[in-house]
Amino acid sequence: MKITRIEAQVKRKGRYSVFVDEKFAFGISELGLINSGLRIGQEISKVDLEKLKEQAKTDKIYNQVLSLIARRPRSRWEIESYLYNKIPISKDSPWKSKDVVEEIINTLSDKGFVNDADFARRWVESRRLLKNISQRKLRLELKQKRVVDEIVDEVLAADKTDEIEVIKAEINKKRRQTRYQDDQKLIAYLSRQGYNYGDIKSALAAIKGQ
Repeated sequence: MKITRIEAQVKRKGRYSVFVDEKFAFGISELGLINSGLRIGQEISKVDLEKLKEQAKTDKIYNQVLSLIARRPRSRWEIESYLYNKIPISKDSPWKSKDVVEEIINTLSDKGFVNDADFARRWVESRRLLKNISQRKLRLELKQKRVVDEIVDEVLAADKTDEIEVIKAEINKKRRQTRYQDDQKLIAYLSRQGYNYGDIKSALAAIKGQ
């Protein structure tokens, strides 16, 4: 068997179609093509072709993960969950295995695309910009992303946001609604958002004392 054509795909920029004996064999990214060393006229065996197809599948999933990360940072657990959904474990196919997931995760880690400490920092910064939020709620969100306690503790310790000022901003926002003119209802709401009761009382006292 011989690689007879390698053509850029029209609808998918950065991807190429590889033809063996004038028949489409598989698609691959530009980087995957470079790394594979494939060239027109190259002779390959049936075994080689199957290996190349498996590599092409992995390459495609890898690039899908890059697109996923480009939309927003993801925790290691989120990426692993995405990969296991794309590459379900199966005894019938060696390609559909834990080894492939680990290979992709390791490649992403080496390139700095999987880093839970960096993810947690970005998450906190982003959430702080978007809305008033308690550290307790931030901790819960990071835990839901399966970020380990050590990283969560470190990132939140570095967060210098004044919690009382955050509560004051939230109080001023909620006071615009009739039902939150009642202190008890307001305190109950803020407590549900994860704010510390003592901080809530301090924030209310500071606003009333202005």
